[in-house]
Formats: sequence, structure tokens, C-alpha cells
Amino acid sequence: MSESSPWDIRFDVQVEALPADLQTLRRTAQAVLHYGSVSQAAVTVTLVGDAQMRRVNRQFLNETSTTDVISFDLTDEFEASRVFDLIVNSDLAVQQARRRGHSPEAELALYIAHGLLHLLGFDDGSPDEARRMHDTEDDLLTQLGFDRVYYSRSPNAES
Repeated sequence: MSESSPWDIRFDVQVEALPADLQTLRRTAQAVLHYGSVSQAAVTVTLVGDAQMRRVNRQFLNETSTTDVISFDLTDEFEASRVFDLIVNSDLAVQQARRRGHSPEAELALYIAHGLLHLLGFDDGSPDEARRMHDTEDDLLTQLGFDRVYYSRSPNAES
């Protein structure tokens, strides 16, 4: 971790073309960590394609479908610093951004925010919890200069 930041945020890009600026995605992670009052953290964000995400989803969650983000809390209970690992589906971000009428970068920022919020105790298992989580995501992303991402829809997008 650098002296200027209590958070060490690293990216492992495993896709040929990344439709986003890594500094923007880093600021997204920083905003969520700040929101969650995380004093120290090491975060690894691995950006993968859909095929790799399916393999990870099958390996760790026994699911055969794809998903947007899978998050792991690897924190050692005896360490002060949090350790988070996110696997983010870049291919799905491009598809969903097109459907929702915003940039793939905004969609990737949403996935990073979503994964980190899960690790900070947010859940989306019930309608009320999901609304709280998605409102928080949109509030954070709006502060970063994105429009509402989760609830935004293009005029001809599916519901």
C-alpha cells in the first residue's frame, strides 16, 4: 500500500480489449471502501471474459450460468487490513451496457461497486435489501460522474 492511500487496488486484466479506464475503476473501488469506512485493504480485481466467469462460477458456486461479479473476502482474522478479491465479467458488462443504454465502463464500475458492497455486508436477497443496495450503488456511481447505472434503461431495453 502506498503512503498516500490506505488501499492497495490492483487489476489483473485477462481480456484482450478492456472497455474502461483502470483509473476510473480504481476510483470506484476507492469510493466504496471510503463509504464502508474500510481503513486498510488490499483489493484485486480480475477482469475476465464470459467463458472464464462461467468456469469460476461453476468452481466456487456450483452454478453453470454466467454472472457479473463474484467476490471473495480473503481477510485473515488476525490482520488489520481487509483482503478482497473480485472476479468481474467484462463481456457481460459490454452486453448489459448496450441493453441499459450506458457505457461499458459504467457497467464495470457497477460490478465493482456491487461486489465490494457485498463484502461490506450488503445483500440483495430480498426486494428491500436489493433496493437499498442498488440505491447505494447508484449514489456512489453518481458521485463519480456516472448517471444512475443500475436502474437506467434505454428506451427499447428489456425490463
